[in-house]
Amino acid sequence: MFDSLAQRFSRLFAGLGRTSRLTEANVAEGIQEVRTALLEADVNLDVVRGFTDRVQAKAVGLARLDGVAPADQFVKIVHDELVALLGGSETPKIRWNDRGPTVFMMVGLQGTGKTTTCGKLAMYLKKKEGKKPLLVAADVKRPAAVEQLKVIGAQIDVPVYSEDGGRPEKICARGVQKAIETGRDVVILDTAGRLHIDAALMDELEDVRTKASPHEIWLVVDAQVGQDAVQSAREFDRRLAVTGLILSKTDGDARAGAALSLREVTGKPVRFVGTGERLEALEPFVPARVATRILGMGDVVSLVEKAQEAVDQDEARETAERMFRDAWTLDDFKSQLKQFRAMSGKMGGLKGMMGMIPGMAGNIPEGALERVDEKQFQRYEVAIDSMTAPERYDPQLLDGQRKARVARGSGTSVAVVNELLKSFKMMRRQVKDLKSKGILGRLAGRQMDKDKQKQIDELRRRGIDLTDMFPTS
Repeated sequence: MFDSLAQRFSRLFAGLGRTSRLTEANVAEGIQEVRTALLEADVNLDVVRGFTDRVQAKAVGLARLDGVAPADQFVKIVHDELVALLGGSETPKIRWNDRGPTVFMMVGLQGTGKTTTCGKLAMYLKKKEGKKPLLVAADVKRPAAVEQLKVIGAQIDVPVYSEDGGRPEKICARGVQKAIETGRDVVILDTAGRLHIDAALMDELEDVRTKASPHEIWLVVDAQVGQDAVQSAREFDRRLAVTGLILSKTDGDARAGAALSLREVTGKPVRFVGTGERLEALEPFVPARVATRILGMGDVVSLVEKAQEAVDQDEARETAERMFRDAWTLDDFKSQLKQFRAMSGKMGGLKGMMGMIPGMAGNIPEGALERVDEKQFQRYEVAIDSMTAPERYDPQLLDGQRKARVARGSGTSVAVVNELLKSFKMMRRQVKDLKSKGILGRLAGRQMDKDKQKQIDELRRRGIDLTDMFPTS
């Protein structure tokens, strides 16, 4: 969702890089570019004014510094102010209850993805925090909401407490009691939403808060709504004293205004962001990492972390060893495709993954990633599965008749099989080229660590403190 902003900032910093020093004139020009970029991203006007005023005051004060590139001075200032705008370097702690289950009350308007977010949060707390969640279906207004939560609970192996009818506040209270009886240490209340804020909705949510006594009240906000999200957040906070925000649907073409405005306008921290449709596509909101992505620096730290989650390290090493021995087969190619799709899924698709690579946001042609058909990788995998073991080991065996058989068996086409073989041959040529240059070892995972260190060194050179990019939970 930060692509357009990252492109604007990349162009701005490139222009400043051609100047020999910061002056009031080029600072003013840079500030105007920042202001325009933020307004086009639908950031709240008051937030833009405050942000640019602070940047300008600090930038002009550094106008006479020698020995430091002007662009680096300006990046440092903009970065620090972005981090402050997004919530600062100190990550807020979850208020865990040490005398029973911790109760999360999830609220939000209808259509924000609240029920799916409840499932994502349950999965995250189960996997990352070692918790035993219980989901409570308290949205008795929306048709099929209870059934939707049950389906999600089954997918992530988390129990769901529900009742046929009844009042939401009593369902939630009994759900908390059920968690106590069954030894569950987290309760996530999926409350009702509306298409708009009304008195009936708020009265119902206040009753739930009174009966269930939640330790955290988190508002799920659709990142694509823009300034309407900011206004609704104000009202939810006024009535319920919200303790945190979750941005959903950040993988869409939103203009980022909500993400940059919510913390400043409401004073409430953004806790998590939903980065895709998959239930594991939820990640903590770390202001410093988001700031580097907005400034077009990528986020190699998150890229490496997610890659390490998605990629089987032993399998990657074995694949690299086979590459060294020129023994790379279609089975290995299939494994690479599966790992790539797993990484892509954890990062909000190919677009999200590319956005984490430094410099990519400002250099990818608009719409280029949307033209990539990631389902083609799945078709390749199915086609490989339809081949015999000798064919996977030696693709040269695949003559016209065998290709037709593979196409029929995989439900694809001969054209897809030919594209697969072409991609495989191209990859093998690249592998041989890397081997001849003595750098194939990077494919075993070492290059990711080097890229991560390179980004860290670059940010430190610019005076940006990296310690706040690694918050403790």
